[in-house]
Amino acid sequence: MALLEERQRSGYLFLAVMIGHILLISAQVNSRAGVPVLETVTFGVFSEIERAVSGAVSTVRNAWSGYVGLRHVKQENDELKRRLAAAEVALQQQRALADRARGLSELLDLRNRLSLKTVAAEIIGASATPDFQTLTIDKGTRDGLKADMAVIAPAGIAGRVVIPGARSAKVQLIIDLNAAVGAVVERTRAQGVVVGAGGDGLRMDYVSDAADVVVGDVVVSAGIDGIYPKGLAIGRVESIERSGGAYRRIMVRPAVNFSALEEVLVVVAPAPPHESTDGVSE
Repeated sequence: MALLEERQRSGYLFLAVMIGHILLISAQVNSRAGVPVLETVTFGVFSEIERAVSGAVSTVRNAWSGYVGLRHVKQENDELKRRLAAAEVALQQQRALADRARGLSELLDLRNRLSLKTVAAEIIGASATPDFQTLTIDKGTRDGLKADMAVIAPAGIAGRVVIPGARSAKVQLIIDLNAAVGAVVERTRAQGVVVGAGGDGLRMDYVSDAADVVVGDVVVSAGIDGIYPKGLAIGRVESIERSGGAYRRIMVRPAVNFSALEEVLVVVAPAPPHESTDGVSE
């Protein structure tokens, strides 16, 4: 065992001596460029090491730069998304303000055209069931409102006040099943009664089978029920069916879009005698 270890040490020593001789010779022998061979070899080895280290550092640096860049891009995207969301909200607000301004302008124009004393009101609530179609407005008895006062919109008749409170009032819409309006066909003056037909529809009853009524005719208030002024739009004839009796079944599409209604006028005083709602004497 000792002999084997001695031989190994001798081999190691011989190898070291040989390497030392080679290094001494390399240090003394010059290459064609005049540089010692040892220095050339050492430079080659260390240059490869430097190349590998530099490549690794470059890879790490690029990866880090990419990570930082991605984070920066993500932050920019998040900021752009926030700005876009804020712009969309602002645009919606501007549209809402424009719609409100347009609605108020139409309401003011209607008020100026009518020879009626009215109070402007804003809708603050609504209730719709199969049997009752009502809404709540922000004006009441303090503003001069009473039961059975007509409520109108720029497009036509909306309904009537049924429960006036001090600072608000409940309005029964003309599409309510219990609502009724004395009406005439504007073109031929054929008379009837418009009642709520359920949902958003209207029906004109008690129109003679011989009356001249066609699809598309405009139906207006007759002014004989003591509630609605004469000549206000109710709707347009949508269909006509013969019921087999003395009257026809006439369906009317309301002039007012109740789902988009926001402001209304309440008629607090009737029109002067012998004068229509457009100010033209009769």
